[in-house]
Amino acid sequence: MLTFAVTFVRHGETQYNKDRLLQGQGIDTPLSEVGLQQAEEAGQYLRDLRFSKAFSSNLQRAQQTAEIILRNNRHSSGLELVKDASLTERSFGIAEGRSKDALKNMANAAGQSSRDFTPPGGETVDQVKTRVRKFLAVLFQSMVTDHCYPEQSVPAGEPDAGESSGAEGHDVPPISFPEDGLDGVPIHVLVVSHGAYIRVAVRQLVEEMETALPSGLKASHAFSACPNTGMCRFVMTLQGGESGPSLAANRCIFINRKDHLSASKDSGE
Repeated sequence: MLTFAVTFVRHGETQYNKDRLLQGQGIDTPLSEVGLQQAEEAGQYLRDLRFSKAFSSNLQRAQQTAEIILRNNRHSSGLELVKDASLTERSFGIAEGRSKDALKNMANAAGQSSRDFTPPGGETVDQVKTRVRKFLAVLFQSMVTDHCYPEQSVPAGEPDAGESSGAEGHDVPPISFPEDGLDGVPIHVLVVSHGAYIRVAVRQLVEEMETALPSGLKASHAFSACPNTGMCRFVMTLQGGESGPSLAANRCIFINRKDHLSASKDSGE
């Protein structure tokens, strides 16, 4: 058994985010001034955590965010950033470059919700799920190759002393910390991706892998849009098998956390 943590981070704001325009895969824009500030704040929030591996989408808004986070980190000097195309944003086909209202109108005309609607030339949610599975397979094999299977590991189903309990679902949120969920888990992976991708990935990890949400965290929040530089963390335990490593247990620590954001503003999905 091998236990490790994964912290997913959405990229910082771009001008398209600010203007509520869809970027998808075809429009590769850099971070805005606010987005750069958000990435710096995310890096400061995570600066004392040690990352064993770092992945990002191959789009520049995600790469910039990951590079800024690693530059701020006290323990990640020289850590290679692995660019993985399976982490790229969902394709919105002909809707890319158009407003979110335009997408909503297209979905309404088709009798569907915006989240479930696939514009012509775009990716379906199931196609994004396939990419999530592909990335997880790469991640799992990478963890086994780099760390093997120790004789003992921290069971992913048991909370530890450093974990907060779903702060977003409480009327008075408990205090949360950057290291929540990492006590006794020395292997930690940073993954920087995109809003629609992370939304699909979180739902997949929770529902398909039967992962309980932290106490007090409502599903409506867990499956909502991840804010710019919003963070989600899972602690996963792998087991070996003839077909390769597979997930034996999965624990959700937090979803869509944005404690690090101060003066900067989030522009939504």
